[in-house]
Order: sequence, then C-alpha cells, then structure tokens
Amino acid sequence: VQLQASGEAWCRLGGSLSLSCQASRIIFSRGPMGWYRQAPGKQRELVASIGGDTNIADFVKGRFTISRDNAKSMVVLQMNSLKPEDTGVYYCNAVGPVKSPWGQGTLVTVSS
Repeated sequence: VQLQASGEAWCRLGGSLSLSCQASRIIFSRGPMGWYRQAPGKQRELVASIGGDTNIADFVKGRFTISRDNAKSMVVLQMNSLKPEDTGVYYCNAVGPVKSPWGQGTLVTVSS
C-alpha cells in the first residue's frame, strides 16, 4: 500500500499550488480521504477531507478546496492565495482509523 504524494513545491505569497495523491483502492474505498499538513515544529493537522461531504479547516477555508476522482483513486488539494504560514509537509491519507503508512509527504514552501 503506497500513497504517492511526494516531492517539493514552492511558490510566493499569494500563489497557487495543486497537490495530487493516488491512494490504494483498498484505502480509498474505505471512506473519507484527507490532506494533512505538518508545519515546522508543530503537530500534523487535518487541512481538508472529502467523503460523503467536504470539510475544510477554518484556517484555510476560502482558499483551499479538495476533490477526489474515484475512478483513479486520486485526491487533489487546490491551494490558492497561499501564505507563508501554509509552509509545511503535506500528506494525504484516510481520515478513518485505518491509514496507510504516512510516507515522506510533499514539502510546500511559501515565501514572502
């Protein structure tokens, strides 16, 4: 089982980035999928999730959206109006208790 969301991405303040993740069909079919992030020195937090409905964390609401392609087992996080505080490592994984190994994630750096 492997979640493919790795690498690095960089943009300036106010820019946009799109992160995509392809999950295994087993994990993807279990229910809601989410994007998480871990900022330097902070704990990992859930940014957005999508299953029967969509939930966006207050700190990115209005700037980030999440979508999924069930046929491809993919989850996409669209990030707009990025701020330096959005810098961190982004991961996708199941929202429920059964998760895949976290992997390396994608390092997103937003510069001012």
